[in-house]
Amino acid sequence: MKGGILKKTFGGSNFLLTVTVAMFAVMYLIGYAIFGDQGFRNTQTFLNMLIDNTGLIIAASGMTLVLIAGGIDISVGSVVGLVCMMLADLMENKGVAAPAAIALVLAFGVLFGAVQGWLIAYLRLQPFIVTLAGMFFARGLTSMISVEQIAITNPTFLAMAQKNILVPFGATVNKRGKLLFPFIHPNVLIALAALAAVWYVCRYTKFGRSLFAVGGNEQSALLMGLNVRRTKFKTYVLNGFLASLAGLAFCLNTTSGFVEQARGFEMEAIASAVIGGTLLTGGVGTVVGTFFGVLIKATIETFIRCDGTLSSWWNKIVLSALLCFFIVLQSLFAIWKSKRKA
Repeated sequence: MKGGILKKTFGGSNFLLTVTVAMFAVMYLIGYAIFGDQGFRNTQTFLNMLIDNTGLIIAASGMTLVLIAGGIDISVGSVVGLVCMMLADLMENKGVAAPAAIALVLAFGVLFGAVQGWLIAYLRLQPFIVTLAGMFFARGLTSMISVEQIAITNPTFLAMAQKNILVPFGATVNKRGKLLFPFIHPNVLIALAALAAVWYVCRYTKFGRSLFAVGGNEQSALLMGLNVRRTKFKTYVLNGFLASLAGLAFCLNTTSGFVEQARGFEMEAIASAVIGGTLLTGGVGTVVGTFFGVLIKATIETFIRCDGTLSSWWNKIVLSALLCFFIVLQSLFAIWKSKRKA
C-alpha cells in the first residue's frame, strides 16, 4: 500500500508538484525562524503575500493553461498594463461607471485572446511570434491612451479596492491591548475564485482533458478525434479573459494606470507556472503548483523586505536561478520517464 502511494507521488508528474510544495514549506520555515521578530510570523504577513500578488495568481493560472496546451503567451504583462490604463481612462476621463468599465475591459480581454487564438490555431502561426506582436500592440496602445499616470478617484472602484474583509483567525494584540484581526481585499477572493475555476476546468471537464492531450502529443490527439484547433483557440480566449481579469486585480492594488505598469509580468507568470511543475513542452501541469510558485516568489520578496538591506533586484536573481533549476529538473524528469517507458 505504502509502495503504491510513493510510486504515485514520486513516479508520476506529481513529483514536480511535490518538490515545489516542499521548497515553499522550507523557505517559509526559514523566514519564520530568521525574520520572526520582523513580523514574518504574523498571519497578516502571509495574507499580504496574497494581496500583493493577486494579479500574478490569475495571470499565471492562464499561462498554465497555455503551457499545458503546448503554447506560450508573452503578451500577458502588456495586457495587464493596458487594462489598468483603460480602467483609469474610462472612469476618470470618459466618466464611465466602474461596473461598465470593468465589463468593457473583460470583454476586451476575450476579444484580444480570440484574435491571438485564431491566428495561432487556424492560421498556424507560431505562438511566440503572435504573442510578441500582441505584446507590442498592447503596450503601444497603452501609451497612445496616455503617457502620464492616471490616478483613479472613482468612489465605487476605490471602495472595492480598499475594502477590508476580516479573517476570523490569526488575530494579534497591539501595544494598546486592542485585538486586531488580519484582513484581505476583494481582489484576493477574485484571484482564488479564478484559480479554483481553472483547477476545476483542468480536472473535471472535457476541455481540460483535451488540453493535456493536445499538449502531450498533438498527432495522437488528432488520431483520438479531438479538435486540436478549437482546443487551442479556446485556450487563448480563456487566457485573454484571465489576463484582463489579472489586470483588474492588479489595478485594484495600484488604483492607477501607467504605461510602465506590469512590465516583465509575463515572465513572472511563466516562471511561476514552471516552478509550479508545468512543463514548457506541454502536456503536464497544475494550477495548484502554479499557486505555490507564486507563493515562492512572494516569499522571496518578503525576505528582501524584512532584511531591509538587500536590493529588490535580488528577487529577479533568485527567481531566475529557481527557474533554471526547475527547467533542468524537468529535463531530467523527462529523460527518466522516457527510460522507464523504454
